[in-house]
Amino acid sequence: MELGLIQKQTTQLVMTTQLRQAIAILQYSTIELMEYIKEEALENPLIELQTPSWEAGIRLKNSYGGERTDPLDYVAERGKSLNDELHEQVRCLNLSHHQAKVIHYLIDNIDETGYLLTRDQEVISQFRLTDREFEDAVHVLQSLEPGIGGRNLGECLCLQIHSTSPIDMLARKLARENLKALAQRKFRELSKEYQVNLEDIQLASDVIARLDPRPGLKWYTDKTHYVAPDIIIQENDGTYTIKLLDDDLPSMKISKAYQSFEKGEVAHYIRGKYQQVNWLIKSIEQRKQTLRSIMEVFIARQSPFLQTGLSELKPFTLKEVAIEAGVHESTVSRAIKNKYVQTPHGLFALKELFTSRLAGETDGGTSSSSVKILIKEFIEQEDKKKPLSDQKIVEALHIQKGIKVSRRTIAKYREELNIPGSSMRKRFL
Repeated sequence: MELGLIQKQTTQLVMTTQLRQAIAILQYSTIELMEYIKEEALENPLIELQTPSWEAGIRLKNSYGGERTDPLDYVAERGKSLNDELHEQVRCLNLSHHQAKVIHYLIDNIDETGYLLTRDQEVISQFRLTDREFEDAVHVLQSLEPGIGGRNLGECLCLQIHSTSPIDMLARKLARENLKALAQRKFRELSKEYQVNLEDIQLASDVIARLDPRPGLKWYTDKTHYVAPDIIIQENDGTYTIKLLDDDLPSMKISKAYQSFEKGEVAHYIRGKYQQVNWLIKSIEQRKQTLRSIMEVFIARQSPFLQTGLSELKPFTLKEVAIEAGVHESTVSRAIKNKYVQTPHGLFALKELFTSRLAGETDGGTSSSSVKILIKEFIEQEDKKKPLSDQKIVEALHIQKGIKVSRRTIAKYREELNIPGSSMRKRFL
């Protein structure tokens, strides 16, 4: 065995920085792209941004229309927390100092879902309470608005049942004693155990189903996130047009203020920045062309959907889109990522409109979205005392609609629609 130097020539695909940038820009939503452009403008002195007309209009309105606002109006108001609210209620009660101290301690041990997390004996030992004194403190805590502080799920649900009707009383008893059997829908066994009608067990189950298992979360709501469309499909006399929200992005141009630096020590730096801004402009333009090509193909194929709605959405895979648009399949996948389209029938995530094809007796097959709509319709129209099993839905789709689909696929789509199985949908009245 000898060691030696051998020269070998090979070809290898190398992803340049510019190519990575172009791929990233293609995947950005309009809002993300706007932020990216602003960041690039801060780093590249050659980029000059021109404010879009709609943004300038808003500024003019604020300047001359008398609708000036205080910048402090945009500061998020810090709402009162659940613990703060409970502490404040306790201070308004006529309690002994020692009892108030215990209840304040219990409040500090309520988690964000509304459950009391302390161990009973630890609190009793720490504050030297009798069992009765501890239960009285817990009762006072649970009587505060909004009625939380349950030590387990059953107690949490019982605190939310205020009526004293027979059905509500039965629901409270089931939640406290037999919640597991109720979740398993052992209605017949429960009917015999509590000596009530099967219908009463069903009604009590309905009462419990409407309760909130995590009531404290209502006080910890996250900031609302709004979805903005990246593309708008508009209808005008039966003709559909495409509007890209990219058109409202700040337009870029190359600053002329740095032309005097074409020679000298900073010339190399300026040339590099000049190439960057040129490539950025080309990448954004390429993104617009790609999105427009994809949406033109979509409109040509999916006119029944645009006229009628989701039930008429035809199967249309990324591969088929790529062939008709003249781009690679991976390009289509990146282009529709994280983007939304506003259609005459509502706002949709773009990837939801490119669906797989299911076998059927109809020409071209059926889209998965259409099958989901049919599954939902079958279940809404079923006899609730004898709900359709997944296999029965398979047979109904084949006999009534000529669609061939497996039972496992039906189960998958049903779970995606958050529809429980037939045993969980069964009712006794």
